[in-house]
Amino acid sequence: MQKNQLRILTYNLHKGFSAGNRHFILHKIRDALVESDADILFLQEMQGQHTEHEKKHKNWPDKSHSEFLAHDVWPHHAYAKNVVYDAGHHGNAILSKYAIQRWENINVSPFSWASRSLLHGVITLPNSSDEIHIMCIHLGLMAMERRRQFKTLCKRINEHVPHHAPLIVAGDFNDWTGQAEKHFSQHLELKEAYRTLHHRYAKTFPAWLPVLKMDRIYFRGLHVTSCERPHKKGWHRLSDHAPLVATFTL
Repeated sequence: MQKNQLRILTYNLHKGFSAGNRHFILHKIRDALVESDADILFLQEMQGQHTEHEKKHKNWPDKSHSEFLAHDVWPHHAYAKNVVYDAGHHGNAILSKYAIQRWENINVSPFSWASRSLLHGVITLPNSSDEIHIMCIHLGLMAMERRRQFKTLCKRINEHVPHHAPLIVAGDFNDWTGQAEKHFSQHLELKEAYRTLHHRYAKTFPAWLPVLKMDRIYFRGLHVTSCERPHKKGWHRLSDHAPLVATFTL
C-alpha cells in the first residue's frame, strides 16, 4: 500500500462453506483474501465456534477462524458474536494490517431470535496519530428490522465518531429498498464507494449470478479511487456473496 492509501475488502464468508453448504472451504477463502492484498477486511458470518462441524470436517482449523484467516498477514483482528446457538456462534470480524486501538460490538437487534450487531473499531496508520473509524455490519432481512438498525447505526455514528474523522462502514446490508441511502446521505453525509464511481450499486448476490445489491462500502472523510467486485476466477465458488474491494486516499 502507498503511504496515503488504504485498501479494504468486505465479504460475507458464509461461515467458511461453499454456496451450497456442501464443502468446507475456509482454506481456499483464505488464499483468495490474501491475494486481494487488502489492508483491512470487513467480514460477516465469521464462524466463531461450531462443535458439530469441528468433529465432522477434518480440515477444521485448530484455532478460531478469525485467527486462522489473519495468520501472518493481518496481525490485528477483532471478532464479535452476532448469533449464538447450542453448537457455537458466528458474527462479524475485522482483520487489519494496522493497529486496532479499540473496538466495541453494538447490538442492533430488535428481536432476540434474529441477532444482529455492528462491530465498531478504531485504527491508526503507522507514523500517524489520526484515527480512522471502521464499522463492519450485517443487517437484518426484514425491512422493519433494518429501519430500526439504521437508526441505531446513525445514533452510534453521531455520538461516537467525530465529524472530521475518516469513517468507513461496510458489510452485508440486505438493503433491497435503498433505505441506507436516505439515512446515510441526508443525515451523515456518507457516500457509497461503488455508486460514487459507477453511478449504481454493485450486484453481489448470489455470487454465481449476481443480481441483488446486498453488499456496500460507505465512507466519509476519505477519497475513493477504486471500487470493484473482483473478477478473479473462483470467487463465485467460495461463498454465496461476492466481495467488494475499494481503495481510498487519506
